[in-house]
Amino acid sequence: MSTTHFGFQSVDEKDKARKVRGVFDSVASRYDVMNDLMSAGLHRAWKAYTVMVANLKEGDQVLDIAGGTGDLALAFSKKVGTSGMVVHTDINEAMLSTGRDRLLDKGVVLPTVVCDAEKLPFPDGRFDLVSVAFGLRNMTHKDVALQEMCRVLKPGGRLLVLEFSKVAKPLEKAYDWYSFGVLPRLGKLVAGDADSYRYLAESIRMHPGQEELKKIMKRSGFGHVDFHNMTGGMVALHAGIKC
Repeated sequence: MSTTHFGFQSVDEKDKARKVRGVFDSVASRYDVMNDLMSAGLHRAWKAYTVMVANLKEGDQVLDIAGGTGDLALAFSKKVGTSGMVVHTDINEAMLSTGRDRLLDKGVVLPTVVCDAEKLPFPDGRFDLVSVAFGLRNMTHKDVALQEMCRVLKPGGRLLVLEFSKVAKPLEKAYDWYSFGVLPRLGKLVAGDADSYRYLAESIRMHPGQEELKKIMKRSGFGHVDFHNMTGGMVALHAGIKC
């Protein structure tokens, strides 16, 4: 039996996607509220920076993976205009449905697709930009997913990975106290689910750090990879360019 991590637990590889789906089914309806509480609103600044780095233009074709409640898809759609396209995807139907409804409430209609990042249903060289925000760490085979993201990009196309990362050493103790002491209690209070938020904190610790993820991206077909730390390394934005 091949195993992988689900937070700090070791589970059968085949079970991870189901377990992750259960987490996000549980938190989907309160996800945006919890993001604000978890990050003190900073997730909005992190995403705004990602949109700035994306530097999209009219007509660009964009794939937003693990797009969830649609924050990035909405921002990207304003940049690419009517001649461009943003495809909003997620493996989790509850999250995608929440995001689609939110986009429709704002008068934005985008292609919305339930799909697995490890088996993207798009042709080679389809997109100018692929983005994945706070979703890569939940994928079972990150290298396979990154190779798929590279495959669907045009030559010279870019991948942006916004993800929690390894926080700076002086902040570790305070960050651990917040992650494992405060966050599950917030999850219980606001979403009625402490366990899912405990998993989210654990999944961050199991995710590759900045330099390791950079190496994985390079092995996955990206010729140039750089990263930008934010909030003391709590979050990093990795940018890769397809050869």
